[in-house]
Amino acid sequence: MNVQVAVKMKSGPSIMLASGTWFDLLDPWHSEFTIEDIAQGLANICRYAGQCRSFYSVAEHSLHVCDTTDSFKLEALLHDAAEAFLGDITRPLKQLLPEYKAIESNVEAAIFSRFGLDRTAMADVKLADLRVLAAEQSQLMPDGTDYWAAQSSIRPAPVTVEFLSPYEARERFLSKFKELVA
Repeated sequence: MNVQVAVKMKSGPSIMLASGTWFDLLDPWHSEFTIEDIAQGLANICRYAGQCRSFYSVAEHSLHVCDTTDSFKLEALLHDAAEAFLGDITRPLKQLLPEYKAIESNVEAAIFSRFGLDRTAMADVKLADLRVLAAEQSQLMPDGTDYWAAQSSIRPAPVTVEFLSPYEARERFLSKFKELVA
């Protein structure tokens, strides 16, 4: 009996994307992923390992980071794009997985190359990401979870979490992408 699985070995372990394309985790450079694949993945991944008040997608988070920064908006929109293929691993777990961090870095580099993103933008994007994180935590998590923001002088971004459905988050993400590359 021949059993088919949605993981295969090419040059490395690969996953099937919703578009029907294979994504090679160790060779993302030669994987034929698209912005639609990224939007699909991010719209269906819940932030905070699902440990928040209600479903809140990485796609919606990315839209907030994009809207928070004054420059490098495309880089901000795609700052978590690797999670479309790798999942949203919590920061404490990432610290325990040095191999994961290397894989994530390689996938991020392939995405930045594919979409012509500026890696020097990451300091600005990181600040916007932290500001959105502070705003999210005050809206999504138990009281006091955002204590770190006040201690580090991070001003929460003026965003309101909408709890978009995966479909709506995907469509808004794609619309924002098209607006930014037009």
